[in-house]
Amino acid sequence: MAMIERKDCIRALTAHPTTTLAALADELSSGCEVRWTRLPQAGLGLLRLSDGAFHEPYYLGEFPLSVCGVELIDGEGRRAAGAAQVMADDAALARALAILDGVLAARFAGWERIAVLIEAGVSLRAEEDRRRRIMLASTRVDFALLSSDENAGDADED
Repeated sequence: MAMIERKDCIRALTAHPTTTLAALADELSSGCEVRWTRLPQAGLGLLRLSDGAFHEPYYLGEFPLSVCGVELIDGEGRRAAGAAQVMADDAALARALAILDGVLAARFAGWERIAVLIEAGVSLRAEEDRRRRIMLASTRVDFALLSSDENAGDADED
């Protein structure tokens, strides 16, 4: 597996269907004791910003957020911690991602299968990012083409 930071693994994994992730998480955690350090929850997060003039906080809006934290104990007594926060209204997805994060971090049995999914997810996300850059570039407007001479003539006609 290429060196991918742990914080980037969630984005790569979410390129795959939730059902795939949940099935793999269930399979890999079947021989482990799973303890919740943070129950799987889905809800809303608030995006807090500061205004530019007075630097006072305000809330720009809400976004879906699901979180989960787990501690896994395998058959040999080894412990692993996993957690996930994902911008989705899906507690089951957060649960699956937290388990996969823990298995991968501790390199429990089956971690290689998660690594394969991550590598495939990185490729899928890179292609998605490339398509988005192309779409963004096609909407770019060059305002330098509008000269002040043309605008001045328009103003005189009114």
